[in-house]
Amino acid sequence: MSGLHRSSSAPLKNGLPPQELLDDLCSRFVLNVPKEDQQSFERILFLVEYAHWFYEDNSVENNPSLKSFTLKEFTSLMFNSCDVLRPYVAHIDDIFKDFTSYKVRVPVTGAIILDESYDRCLLVKGWKGTSWSFPRGKKNKDEEDHTCAIREVLEETGFDVSKLLNKDEYIEMIFGQQRVRLYIVAGVKDDTAFAPLTKKEISEIAWHRLDELLPANDDVISRGITGLKLYMVAPFLASLRAWISTHQPPVASKPNMPLKAERISVWKVKNSSTGSSSMITENQPTKPVVDANSMDTGPGRSFRNFRFDTNLIIQAMETAFFT
Repeated sequence: MSGLHRSSSAPLKNGLPPQELLDDLCSRFVLNVPKEDQQSFERILFLVEYAHWFYEDNSVENNPSLKSFTLKEFTSLMFNSCDVLRPYVAHIDDIFKDFTSYKVRVPVTGAIILDESYDRCLLVKGWKGTSWSFPRGKKNKDEEDHTCAIREVLEETGFDVSKLLNKDEYIEMIFGQQRVRLYIVAGVKDDTAFAPLTKKEISEIAWHRLDELLPANDDVISRGITGLKLYMVAPFLASLRAWISTHQPPVASKPNMPLKAERISVWKVKNSSTGSSSMITENQPTKPVVDANSMDTGPGRSFRNFRFDTNLIIQAMETAFFT
């Protein structure tokens, strides 16, 4: 990568970003930050990761001739291109390995969002993966658990849970060296509009029936009855059921509701290859649209469109008065 030092602003034929762009990313995300964020490679790699997100979400999307990189590839590119990082290129593999190990120890918080009957919960599906999870994410430095949960839910669903979140209502589990805390946010209307605020992170947001998410047996602990991948959902279901059993939902449960087609997709990327922000709604109950011009004129017409013929009423009254 020694040939990356270029002055041209146009990308090369192989899709590598111009030096001018790399300098801008280095200056914006690595250099112009508080000094405490430059004191360890873990913090620096987080800054490089932010630069990577910006590059993928903005630079590549606006200029398709630019190549898309994995985080490891982009990290190598930045270390080879930035003067302040170049002295450590020889140790890039060890630095990146330590960073990935560190990331799995960073606490994660989020929310379990329940509808008004506590029959459904809201799940999100990652951009490239096929598994579902509760909206959640890693804590920033010195960030409080509930603050992180509010931020992550807002980023992944566009929904602000700050007024509904109770800091004392949560389920917490430990996975390896990582602590995951999910706050229970109950009573959200199922017609709430959801849409992620971040690009290329969430591909679908949907309501799922809890009774369909329960594992069918011990052999499918990571999958629900419908076959959905639930690696980060299944471990919380038993505690969630216990919580629901001791709390009264705002709206009565409907146990006799049909189970088929009960996953209601409230947001889904229309074009996942480009990261378009356009969305579609699937299986969402909608009110029928009535065309007034196509209404029957006979006895079966809708009462909503019924109008009295006042002329006939007046004529009938006059006839009754004079006879």
